[in-house]
Order: sequence, then C-alpha cells, then structure tokens
Amino acid sequence: MEQIYPLLGFALDDQRYALPAASVERVVRAVAVTSLPQAPEIVSGIVDLRGRIVPVLDIRCRFLLPPREIALSDQFIVARTSRRAVAIIADSVAPVHEYFAKAITSADSVLPGLPLVQGVVKLPDGLMLINDLDRFLSLDEEARLAASLGETPHG
Repeated sequence: MEQIYPLLGFALDDQRYALPAASVERVVRAVAVTSLPQAPEIVSGIVDLRGRIVPVLDIRCRFLLPPREIALSDQFIVARTSRRAVAIIADSVAPVHEYFAKAITSADSVLPGLPLVQGVVKLPDGLMLINDLDRFLSLDEEARLAASLGETPHG
C-alpha cells in the first residue's frame, strides 16, 4: 500500500505552498496583529486566539516575495512547530488534499539549497512547495522570539 500524505495548500501571490495537514490546528480569518518589539523580522506580531497568544509569521520574506500589508481577505494558518504554535499569513487557503508519495519529489532534486522546502508536488498548472515549519525560524530567531514573548529559555 502506497503511503498517502495529506497536505493543506495555500497561496502567496501566485505561488502555491503546502504544509503537512498533521501540523495544522486550524485556519482562521486574518485579524488585527499586535506588534511585538524586538521580535525577528519574520514575526509580524502576535494575536490572541481563544486566550492563547500566538506569534504571526509573515513567510513572504523567506521566499523573496514583496512585503505587503495584511488584507481582510487573508487567512491565518494556525500550525504547530516542534517548539510552539504559530499563525502563518496566507493570501488564500485550499482544502486538505491527499497526495501519494510518488507524486512528491524531494526538494533537493528540484530546489537544492532551499532548506525551507521539504518536497515539491507537480500540479497540472505548476508546482506546490511543501514547507518545513520547523525551519522558518532559525535558532537565533527562535531565541529572540522567546525573549520578546517573555519566555524563559529552555535548556
């Protein structure tokens, strides 16, 4: 039996990306973001989601896309890294779709040197890049984020 990978697709500008569905908690409408002084550049700020403070990541900079303000039509993908829950800003989100392992190409064979991408799905009208959530924040950025949130360092 071939392994199946459920992926949540989303778009930034005209490029499609995906996250493993197992790491996604939910998708919510974009809300006002409170700035977080001294947070890494990728962190737009924080939001309160049902009493839980969640950092908001604008991953556009990681893919060399031009920055833009959050629009009312944007959505937040609330997902879990190995260290914390984060909200990722997406222009739009597609339903979870299942892909067979043979439909996923290793990122190294298509995009060598891009550690944020763990795989690529070839679609009839382009490529969808599967992201590695744990690599969006470097160790230094993670430490700066923890400090700006007032968290005590782990170790």
